[in-house]
This record gives sequence, C-alpha cells and structure tokens, in this order.
Amino acid sequence: MTDALVAFLRARFTEELEKARFASGTVTRDPERFGVAPEDAAAHARFSIATAEVHLALLEDTVVPHLGAEGAAGLTAEYQLRLLAAPYVEHNDYPHEHG
Repeated sequence: MTDALVAFLRARFTEELEKARFASGTVTRDPERFGVAPEDAAAHARFSIATAEVHLALLEDTVVPHLGAEGAAGLTAEYQLRLLAAPYVEHNDYPHEHG
C-alpha cells in the first residue's frame, strides 16, 4: 500500500507543480486580465510554486527514505505519508486498501 501511495502522491505533487508553474506564468504575464495587481500576481505565483516544491521535497526527502524503517522512524514516516495523502482520499486514482 505504501508504494502505491508514494507513487500516487508523486504524481499529484508533480501535477500540482506543473499547474502552479503554468498558472503563475499566465497570471504574471497579464495580471490585469485577472483583476490582480502585478505585485500580488507575482507573490501568489511564488507562493504556489514554493508550496508545490515543498510538498515534493517533504515526500522525497523526509518521508520516503524512512518508510519501512524499524521503530519510531518508520511509524512516523508512514503517518506523515498518510497525512500528505489525506486531502486526496476522494481522488479517483487514490490507492485505497482492499481486503
């Protein structure tokens, strides 16, 4: 289950980063079209991209390396993985446990 959940989250977080980059480029090129000030568009773009990058880094750098470890480290990593996945539980591709 954890391998499927890791793959699922990698896909979601990568998708979010791509969307943030695309939306940021679109809005910062013509912020008036979207009714926002240029400085607000730039700030939101930086925030959206940074948020997506942090999700990927958290998954890859602090969760995945400890999955399957013995003791507290492994339990904490699995808990963190499930917390990261929680907002996506209703997603069509969410890897629900069966059985």
